Amino acid sequence: MLAILLLVNAAFNVIVWPQFFRRISRDERARDASGRPTAFLRVHAILIGVALLIALVSAVFGILSLAGAV
Repeated sequence: MLAILLLVNAAFNVIVWPQFFRRISRDERARDASGRPTAFLRVHAILIGVALLIALVSAVFGILSLAGAV
């Protein structure tokens, strides 16, 4: 049961966060007048990167749990 929860968590993160990043990157607050990334974009990119890292760890442990290795 825990393995399924980990895999669902991983799938949710992989589906949701890249779409959110696309929306954030198009936001007017994402770039300054010169076109350089702002703190708004950088902070969101870091948070999304962490969420995707958690998704990867969840997927690995979910698969290992299903295989009986953990």
